[in-house]
Amino acid sequence: MSSRIDMSTVLAHQAEAVDSRYHPAAAIRRQLNKVFPTHWSFLLGEIALYSFVVLLLTGVYLTLFFDPSMTEVTYNGVYQPLRGVEMSKAYASALDISFEVRGGLFVRQVHHWAALLFAASIMVHLARIFFTGAFRRPREANWVIGSMLLILAMFEGFFGYSLPDDLLSGTGLRAAFSSITLGIPVIGTWLHWALFGGDFPGDVIIPRLYAIHILLFPGIMLALIGLHLALVWFQKHTQFPGPGRTEHNVVGVRVMPVFAVKSGGFFAAVAGLLGLMGGLLQINPIWNLGPYTPSQVSAGSQPDFYLMWTDGLVRLWPAWEFYFWHHTIPAAVAVAVLMGVIFAALIVYPFLERRFTGDRAHHNLLQRPRDAPVRTSIGAMAIAFYIVLTFSSFNDIIAYQFDVSLNATTWVGRIGMVVLPPIVYFVSYRWCVSLQRSDRAVLEHGIETGIIRRLPHGAYIEVHQPLGPVDEHGHPTPLQYQGAPIPKRLNKLGMGGRPGPGSFLFADPPAEAAALLRSAHAVEQLALTALRERQNGNGNAANGNHPGSPENGEV
Repeated sequence: MSSRIDMSTVLAHQAEAVDSRYHPAAAIRRQLNKVFPTHWSFLLGEIALYSFVVLLLTGVYLTLFFDPSMTEVTYNGVYQPLRGVEMSKAYASALDISFEVRGGLFVRQVHHWAALLFAASIMVHLARIFFTGAFRRPREANWVIGSMLLILAMFEGFFGYSLPDDLLSGTGLRAAFSSITLGIPVIGTWLHWALFGGDFPGDVIIPRLYAIHILLFPGIMLALIGLHLALVWFQKHTQFPGPGRTEHNVVGVRVMPVFAVKSGGFFAAVAGLLGLMGGLLQINPIWNLGPYTPSQVSAGSQPDFYLMWTDGLVRLWPAWEFYFWHHTIPAAVAVAVLMGVIFAALIVYPFLERRFTGDRAHHNLLQRPRDAPVRTSIGAMAIAFYIVLTFSSFNDIIAYQFDVSLNATTWVGRIGMVVLPPIVYFVSYRWCVSLQRSDRAVLEHGIETGIIRRLPHGAYIEVHQPLGPVDEHGHPTPLQYQGAPIPKRLNKLGMGGRPGPGSFLFADPPAEAAALLRSAHAVEQLALTALRERQNGNGNAANGNHPGSPENGEV
């Protein structure tokens, strides 16, 4: 105990010495008092961050054993079906990692699953930002950073699963990288020779992709993630409308200790889930594919899900060739141009919306998707477009499994790509408008109770439960919509009761249940009380600090 006290005393003296020289205590305390909202949707970005950390850790381990050389060797490893087969050193080292390196297959599969989770979480995170309007001023830069991260993640993943030089990765390189490059007018041939060092496949493309995969793209992505986190930290966090929440405060929990503990636990959960997936769910069994040989390319070759839409776009695009200045422009080039247009539209969308709506105000409160029907309909239309292209990427498998014509599946995809998005736009828009009307009807008339009452003159009416005060005739006073969810059932007001805490078979004692209920809302009550006291005491809006914090600085 004495040594523990002595150590704490020494640390306290050292901290005091540092603070007396550099005075960091006030700044650090302000930052540790930073408040973050507690809505579950804000954890989507953390999933991307934690999966990226897992990617870095597993990638470093794989780098120690992978040889990116394309030199031909004869495989003499432990995997008997491929013994004596000619293959590149890259493929042979990937087999060695899978079968001979201790934990190699586990780490390789965790790395692949983490890459998929990273791309998926960025997509869902961007969708949340899009549909809630979190990209509006002053956060346009963060949207641009997130869009660039998604694009980089797509190409980083493509380069990553091209490294083993197996049959599937070689097919992807030939179809998506070599063919499109060769089809570019004027400079296509020269560019292809610069990338591949000659004809496909050459002997330099895997080492070059390896350098990009482990050095260039990770460095850029790490810098973008750091910039993104810095902007989130210093611009304050957005939050959904609710009691006590304004454009000038943040209601939630402090970084220390609550948010830090939650984030640490969530990182452990994400890493644990990826570990379970890497250990239990097989992915990319390269030993079943064999080394890349152009003569063995067959149907059933698809990329990972985040690039399936590009493969579907290639399959659905008509075989149109354009001729310009005695140069042939094949269909694949048009697809690449269309991909560039889609990426550009994704990046500049906040500026387009600001241009067409004229909204130049600062926004710290989020919107419900129903309150921005045009934006929500555009997003739904984009999702429909993405789904059609994704399903079209494996139309050959669909045709084979369901015994239908491949041409029929192609034409269904072409028609769906053109017809389905406008239909989804119209349905989404009308749905948003109807939800707005439903909210305003409840605010004006109250919640339907299901109780039918007969009036003295014989008419029947349904009794409504007002959400606010009533006039002298008992009619509800219409309330103004504030952007927060509107209760539409009596159970939302607590009239139906709620199940008590406890296990599946036994309820908690009444005293313990009451204590749990009080503690569950204690932080919210303290935050609202402190906010009300500060607003009433000095006339200034609260700055989002946690109750009990002496600082009155920005969060």
